[in-house]
Amino acid sequence: MTILVTGATGMVSSEVLRALAGKAPVRALVRDKSRAPQIDGVEYVEGDLDRPATLPAAFDGVTTLWLLTPMGPLAPSQSANAVWAAKQAGVRHIVRLSAIGAAHDAPTRNGRLHALSDAELQNSGLGWTILRPTNFMQNLLSTLSGEELYGLYGEGRVNGIDVRDIAEVAAEILTAPEPHAGKVYTLAGPESITLHQAAEEISHAVGRPVRYVPQTPGETLDGLLQAGLDEWMAEALAEYNAAYGIGFGDVTNDHVSSVIGRSPRSIAEFVRDHRQHFAGA
Repeated sequence: MTILVTGATGMVSSEVLRALAGKAPVRALVRDKSRAPQIDGVEYVEGDLDRPATLPAAFDGVTTLWLLTPMGPLAPSQSANAVWAAKQAGVRHIVRLSAIGAAHDAPTRNGRLHALSDAELQNSGLGWTILRPTNFMQNLLSTLSGEELYGLYGEGRVNGIDVRDIAEVAAEILTAPEPHAGKVYTLAGPESITLHQAAEEISHAVGRPVRYVPQTPGETLDGLLQAGLDEWMAEALAEYNAAYGIGFGDVTNDHVSSVIGRSPRSIAEFVRDHRQHFAGA
């Protein structure tokens, strides 16, 4: 059994590679092998989901695929190219990273684009499992500036999940996909919180006051554009700010524990594990 991991240099797929270490033969799809972080036991192969002709060699002999495409307007095309390459290569099962609330009427364009790719996979004739995680706790690592915490929650309560828990769920399914065939999991942490609560947890961990500075969707958009994000990405993230403000991200369930047999990490655990990072922010 060979598992192919796409998006291998990104935050989530890098953790998936680590979670798979020693469990099965693993191949990582990268655009440039010379720039890929080397993880023991992983075979790195070059290919580009935007260029279908580069994929057959990478997919040769693969039985199970971890399919992650970066957020962007070309995501459905990239996913389609991967599904087609998988069918041609005889891949038996695809585990796809989607997004919370992916649907044709989702309040974010990212959710609507993921719905297209989810539907294509579900009708592909291949075995499939779809993971729809809530907001990544790791996003907090880039939103603290001095004593002020920023983010996309607005004043809403949003569930956050540690990317390490997503990776453990993915590794479990990739190595034993049959029990999870045809299932959609919404991967969530143990509770929904506001970023005011996250700021309190960080304050306790680092021993200095940290306060959350909520922003309106318009303020979020302006700030992201000023920070240099392209218009599409800035608008997509501002849409999440608006959606979270009306309860879109307020969800809890037992999907993580049903797959890996333990509860997901809490925000308190996440902050403790990253205390040094927050202390130096």
